[in-house]
Amino acid sequence: MQDSTLQISIVVPLFNEAESLPELCAWIDRVMRANHFTYEMIFVNDGSRDESWEVLKSLSVQYPSLKASSFARNYGKSAALHEGFSKAQGDVVITMDADLQDSPDEIPALYQMISEEGYDLVSGWKQKRFDPLSKTIPTKLYNAATRALSGVYLHDFNCGLKAYRKEVIKTIRLYGEMHRYIPVQAKWNGFSKIGEKVVQHQARKYGVTKFGLERFLYGFLDLLSITFVQTFGKRPMHLFGSLGILSFFSGSIITLWLIGEKLYNITQHLKYRNVTDNPLFFLALVAIILGVQLFLAGFIGELMVTNSDKTTDYQIKEELS
Repeated sequence: MQDSTLQISIVVPLFNEAESLPELCAWIDRVMRANHFTYEMIFVNDGSRDESWEVLKSLSVQYPSLKASSFARNYGKSAALHEGFSKAQGDVVITMDADLQDSPDEIPALYQMISEEGYDLVSGWKQKRFDPLSKTIPTKLYNAATRALSGVYLHDFNCGLKAYRKEVIKTIRLYGEMHRYIPVQAKWNGFSKIGEKVVQHQARKYGVTKFGLERFLYGFLDLLSITFVQTFGKRPMHLFGSLGILSFFSGSIITLWLIGEKLYNITQHLKYRNVTDNPLFFLALVAIILGVQLFLAGFIGELMVTNSDKTTDYQIKEELS
């Protein structure tokens, strides 16, 4: 199979999903063969502590299309997706979770929306969910906040089942918990045709969920972070420099006004007090110092963005290809 003829890459991050992997691989393979797709399955084992890696090794013998990487430790879903995206060669890239809650039967329709209808990204929408209220209510609030701040109007940003044009995933940088905001990054990178498809959400068959309620707090903080980075990441001086100049000149003007007021009172033989006896002087002094620090922060930020970082370096322990 040549990479140039590869239609679909299926990227599956996993953590402690040994029980579901044989059924998932068989299901994907059955759908791919029924639709005569050329494809590859890319599994990224995110430091599982069960038998997931051993299961993948045995499955790679049965399925030649299976490729896999195993992290030395648990880095998180964003890291696993980033690794899978770097390996993907298909014209359309499908992501899905390994817990069998995402149905491979959705893949043909998602592929058609990308390859024939011209979408850059299609996100699944689990309109009917099998999750408890403790998970669905925070999810609705999180999705509403993300829509309001990002301008991307999707119902379910965190659905693991998504389809991408290959060019989209090659521009995405994932670290921390940024996998929730791939549609937001895609839009900001110029891929504006983003669609949504109602997909089937299946009840968990094996194991337990790997996510706690704290992910919603972290998700909101990540949204603020990615908004800030997108707006000022390439030009930090625009933010810190502007704030620094504003603070410095405000403090300077107040100081000059206090000095001028004292000199005026002296010349007019009016009652006056020393500038240093006025509390406003110390507030102005703080503003001047803060302004200098903000300006220097912007300058240092400009230097940092010119250097490559290592936010997406992950330690690979073993690979299957």
